[in-house]
Amino acid sequence: MGFPASTVNTTRQSPAVPLLLLISATHLLNDLLQAVLPSLYPTLKSQYALSYGQVGALTLVFHLIGAVGQPLVGFCADRRPYPWLLPTAMLCMGAGVLLLSQARGFTALVAVAALLGLGSSIFHPEASRACRQVAGGRFGLAQSVFQLGGNIGSALAPLLIVALLTGWGTAGVAWLALLAALGWWLLRYAARRIERQTAPELSQHVNVQLLPRRTWLTAMALLSAMILSKYAYLAVMANYYSFYLIERFALSVAQAQVQIGVFLAAVAIGTLLGGPLGDRIGQRRVILLSLLGSCPFTLLLPYASLSVTVALSSVIGLLMASAFPAMIVYAQQLLPNRVGLVAGYFFGLTFGVSGMAAAALGLLADAYGIQPLFQIVAFLPLLGLLALGLR
Repeated sequence: MGFPASTVNTTRQSPAVPLLLLISATHLLNDLLQAVLPSLYPTLKSQYALSYGQVGALTLVFHLIGAVGQPLVGFCADRRPYPWLLPTAMLCMGAGVLLLSQARGFTALVAVAALLGLGSSIFHPEASRACRQVAGGRFGLAQSVFQLGGNIGSALAPLLIVALLTGWGTAGVAWLALLAALGWWLLRYAARRIERQTAPELSQHVNVQLLPRRTWLTAMALLSAMILSKYAYLAVMANYYSFYLIERFALSVAQAQVQIGVFLAAVAIGTLLGGPLGDRIGQRRVILLSLLGSCPFTLLLPYASLSVTVALSSVIGLLMASAFPAMIVYAQQLLPNRVGLVAGYFFGLTFGVSGMAAAALGLLADAYGIQPLFQIVAFLPLLGLLALGLR
């Protein structure tokens, strides 16, 4: 069942497709650049003799900055939009990849993680709010298109890293600063368009019937718990799946990166499907199907052969990714006057959960090994049962 129609009524119009695609394209560039650091983890771990705990600490720094910064940016954007902030996000990303290309130790890598986290903190809440502004009432579709850009960028990062490492080694990462410059230029253009965009057909029309405080607080708590389940599992896949494939199936670093690209491509497809499906059948059903539906596959993955593992990881990525656009739209319908804060909260929560999970699970991998780690986290999607508590 979807969100109660009597609570939020929207006037559906055609989305501003060019602006929507432009924002999605910049999301692609942003998330490609932020995915460069975890894509290099196997190389950096070997080059600088890092422990799994240190690898997790790098992810923790990046995600904690995002967890704190994104809700603050979203809160401020609800009070007064700051579209000019968007280009500055790419300056942070560009500085991060340039420093990464010259890094000579763990301390420099921590600074890289901090710069990338700051850039993402600035980008995501304001870009998500702007995306909803030009949605024309098709909020699920708009959120999926926006998320698709980010997931494509994350999927491309491991493949691009393989090409750069083959040609130039870690110094080749500096070439990615050109993508940051392109993103800066596109966001300057988008910021000007969004700032001028006041036409009635591009604004969202919402008649708000406020829900009781207890109702939306309960729903937000349930959604937050499910975010914890989803992103703790995805943190394992994003940060340790390559190590799992290398250890269990004796793949090379390049071969493992290709398989991560396959998984992230499935995540991108799931993201694209989740929003429109939520518009059609209701966000609650999509959330329930996404998390509980992935559970059998996560339980099978630690015991499968290589070919079956690749297939299972693709199904898991597709199903799990379909939940996030539905969760964002559902939560924004709970608090329709705080869409920037909601976006910042959930993006920040995903960053925080991913970072803390990566650090904690890295220590667990140090203590017990990579393969037992995947057996333990296989049960996390069972928290999808909490979706039964949503209205």
